[in-house]
Amino acid sequence: KLVQPATSLGDVYSLLLYPAISSHRSLTPAERAAIGIGDGLVRLSVGIEDTADIQADLAQALAVT
Repeated sequence: KLVQPATSLGDVYSLLLYPAISSHRSLTPAERAAIGIGDGLVRLSVGIEDTADIQADLAQALAVT
């Protein structure tokens, strides 16, 4: 709920980036795999929210999956 899906980083808000369809979308799956960017990789950019709030938000999101 706090962490938002995004296509770029560098904001004051916590963002979640999925490189396979954003920063590395021009690479084939084999090229991404060769550099360690698998389909399950996500990048978290932590913003300025309260640390406990971010931890709780991520915990509830992971509990759903």
